Amino acid sequence: MLRIDDLSFNYGAVCILAEIEASVMRGQILSVVGPNGTGKTTLIKSIARIVRPSGGTIRIDGTDTSRMTHKELARRVAYVPQHAPDTFPMTVFDTVLMGRRPHVSWRPSDQDLYLIVEIIREMNLEAVAMRTMDQLSGGQVQKVLLARAMVQEPDYLLLDEPTSSLDLYHQLEVLEIIAALIKNKKMGAVIAMHDLDLAARFSDTVIMIKDGKVFGTGTPAELISPENIRAVYGVEAAVDRANGYLHVQPLRCTGERAFSNEQRLQ
Repeated sequence: MLRIDDLSFNYGAVCILAEIEASVMRGQILSVVGPNGTGKTTLIKSIARIVRPSGGTIRIDGTDTSRMTHKELARRVAYVPQHAPDTFPMTVFDTVLMGRRPHVSWRPSDQDLYLIVEIIREMNLEAVAMRTMDQLSGGQVQKVLLARAMVQEPDYLLLDEPTSSLDLYHQLEVLEIIAALIKNKKMGAVIAMHDLDLAARFSDTVIMIKDGKVFGTGTPAELISPENIRAVYGVEAAVDRANGYLHVQPLRCTGERAFSNEQRLQ
């Protein structure tokens, strides 16, 4: 289990996250939802230790991650950002190969290369394996970043809004790939998401954050309701079920939403 207890994060004197409690088991997806600027990305980066929390603990199978070396942590969790970082052009194959860094000292073994080829095949990226990253579409880039994370062979995936810049086809494709990987490889996932419909469809558990604090935690059916959407997003919405999935239809703004601390910094 990946467990977060009483997590807080401050930028100077400004509190961004406070008293965050959450957990996810292997084989499950935990989605983090809430308005822009409420701390979703900060939470994901705190778990990945890209930023250091101001307080609280994060444990993986009972071990405090703050006591792990960076290499040890990289063997347990893999972080997938929203966008590929701006670097000099690299091929898809070399980008995916970078994910093996926690497991190799210098030169990858035949087994490492075999794993990379298998992951590229699973992601249907064979046709673009020798292209550079700047030649890919947004959907292809997101699949490459996911493939790079997968070759780390982590216990948990941490994904920061993986569908935010994708069209409808690639949103579904990427999340279906993630859901299948979680199930087949017995990993867990924590995903920051904007789209409540997609969160409801693909999540086992949802944590809703408002102004840096946990507003509620539960199954999608328990948490994604008109009352909660009004309270957290300041939006009147209808929530119904179609084809077996929850569907959120925004109706109008209530004018009651306040800016969070993180938004005030921007």
